[in-house]
Amino acid sequence: MKKYIIILFISLFSFAQQTPAPKQSKSILIIGGIAHIGNGQIIQNSIISLVDGKINLIGNAEVIKPSKHDLIIEANGKHIYPGFIAPNSTLGLVEIDAVRASDDESEIGEFNPHIRSLIAYNTESVLVETTRPNGVLLAQITPRGGRISGTSSVVQLDAWNWEDAVLKNDEGIHLNWPKSYVRKGWWAEPGGIEANKNYGKQIEEIEQFFTNAFAYLKSSGEKKDIPYEAMKGIDSHKKTLYIHADGEKEILDAIQFKRKFNLQNVTIIGGFYAYKVADELKKENISVLLRRIHDLPLLEDEDVNLPYKNAKTLVDKGILVGLENAGDMERMQTRNLPFYAGTCAAWGLNRETALQLITSNTAKILGIDENYGTLESGKSATLFISEGDALDMKTNNITHAFIDGRQISLESHHTELYERYKEKYQRK
Repeated sequence: MKKYIIILFISLFSFAQQTPAPKQSKSILIIGGIAHIGNGQIIQNSIISLVDGKINLIGNAEVIKPSKHDLIIEANGKHIYPGFIAPNSTLGLVEIDAVRASDDESEIGEFNPHIRSLIAYNTESVLVETTRPNGVLLAQITPRGGRISGTSSVVQLDAWNWEDAVLKNDEGIHLNWPKSYVRKGWWAEPGGIEANKNYGKQIEEIEQFFTNAFAYLKSSGEKKDIPYEAMKGIDSHKKTLYIHADGEKEILDAIQFKRKFNLQNVTIIGGFYAYKVADELKKENISVLLRRIHDLPLLEDEDVNLPYKNAKTLVDKGILVGLENAGDMERMQTRNLPFYAGTCAAWGLNRETALQLITSNTAKILGIDENYGTLESGKSATLFISEGDALDMKTNNITHAFIDGRQISLESHHTELYERYKEKYQRK
């Protein structure tokens, strides 16, 4: 029996990540494609030059006469997009839920700002390569568990190791706001909802931790406290505090918490009922990474289409909104991120505005918009070419993808199986 278990375990991990692409050495010119800039603009007949990992120029092919390039890609009728960004992701932290040795998404303890998800990120994860054929080229690797889960970092999804992958190191700390209610029973036999009697106490514990941490950072004591040390950057507004909350009361209390501690960079993650307090969020300049769009409402008597409409409601209120994918099977579902944006477009958002939910908006929230999120001269050449609309699962078919100018592989175990069985049925 042990022999079979070992064989199964080896087989599960036998599919290694594709070899990362080498640094861009040849200049590349993409001509004739429909360029979706990522800021709401479109260039119908575009020309894009990629040199040394950067977008050297971008514009109308009828106006710009480029210099000679080493490689020319004809993209007539195809669509060009900036690389999509998956925030609040555990991609690369868990390979198989049932195999404990492959699960590194959370640590024991309640207040763990010093836990760095980056060093646990596994670039060899086979799940990482399944995201790239749908245009997801960047991700914010985020820990789970506890009251403060730890620190997230932003990576690109074609690397040898986490040192190669990192784009922005330890950029934010994640606080799981307590719920004002608790659910009784379990999913098969729900027992209703009742008030969380410990809600006030749990908030006091959060406030006490922040008070102690900020006092520690202002002191000159010789004794080092690692969790408090990790809070450095939140007090000086250099790091973002990501507050995970869905309820109206919870979000309002989180806003009050922001005011109390004079926090500048705050983002709500989840935010299902953020639309109810949108004016307060706008006033405090708080952005929202909206929970998974392809989901049911939180309460039985709510509009079943509410998750689809949420993004438009917040955007119309002037909130900076991005899309995240936490939840059941979240790592496998990362590849569906562009189709969440497509659903938002189907439910009221302009298509280019919906595109911003997974490109420029998310880049701004994560603080990487100087180099990523849009197709602009001087920015990273992180983009892809699709034969159809990348937000539509029927037409999205990526032919080329680049990360920092490096043309990456679009193969995965999925594509290998597709080609294998396509050949089988072609024999008949």
